[in-house]
Amino acid sequence: MSTQWSYAVTNEELEELFRLYCTDFTTLAKQGRYGPITGRDKEVEETILILLQKGRKNAVLLAPAGVGKTAMVVALAQRIANDEVPDYLRDARLIEVELARMAAGTSGPAEFQERFIPLCKGIAERYHNPENPRIILFLDEIHQIMPGCVGSSYAGLSDVMKPYMTAGDLMVIGATTLDEFRTYVAEDPAMERRFQKVFLSIPNTVETYSILKSLRPSHEKHHGVTISNNNLMTIVQLTDEHMRKRNQPDKSIITLDSAMAYHVKMHGKGTEVSLESIYYMIGRETGLNKQALHDEKKIQRIIKQVREIEGEGYMYFI
Repeated sequence: MSTQWSYAVTNEELEELFRLYCTDFTTLAKQGRYGPITGRDKEVEETILILLQKGRKNAVLLAPAGVGKTAMVVALAQRIANDEVPDYLRDARLIEVELARMAAGTSGPAEFQERFIPLCKGIAERYHNPENPRIILFLDEIHQIMPGCVGSSYAGLSDVMKPYMTAGDLMVIGATTLDEFRTYVAEDPAMERRFQKVFLSIPNTVETYSILKSLRPSHEKHHGVTISNNNLMTIVQLTDEHMRKRNQPDKSIITLDSAMAYHVKMHGKGTEVSLESIYYMIGRETGLNKQALHDEKKIQRIIKQVREIEGEGYMYFI
């Protein structure tokens, strides 16, 4: 005899909550809305292993700002969309809860929780029905849901989620920095125990270069210009050297996009992004004179480095 499942939060109500306050990463991945994510296979595998567990099936991604925590979650959504996950996660939905959207227009914590609680309850009560695909919640800046996070509009949501997580009815991926995790989440040992940590390292020069190469096709398609491997490496080297307070790969990705946009503005589409365009955007961001950024010896070192990475016979130009 099959179990009859009835839910306090109807399918229609839950889908409306998703529509209003969430982003469905897996749906967008199936639509091809994201570019390829490289360099995070190890962390994705760690997260999958955590999600497969019966007990502590919640992961928290720990890394400085700009290192790519959300990108790693997108990479997991792409794995799910491409059916490259174990059966337990097949057809799963990876849903980001956008707390700012949920809080918009509310007059206080009580009204905000009136929106959040049905979302949690609707997901939790479906967890044990084998006919339902898994729903994985992603919460960026998860430290903001802790009661001790003074000034956060979402402080105290952890107390709403904790009973469902204790019962094993929620699968959650959180993201924050290690310092914020220690300051806010670790202050509540019961909450900390429900998460397994996944550390994301800052990509090195070669890894960042590889990330830019993977993003190049979508950026070239958008801007209508091309950019060489050597100029990609130039972006990585210059952002490493002159934007020390920010992290890779974020600072290189932003510079790539802005340099291509500037080049289109100045020279139009169908051209090759120039060093001058890269220097201009680095200078604009750092306050340095763009003329002072050019170093012929450094350019030759970059050419040599790219040739070594790409292998002998690589044809280069700038």
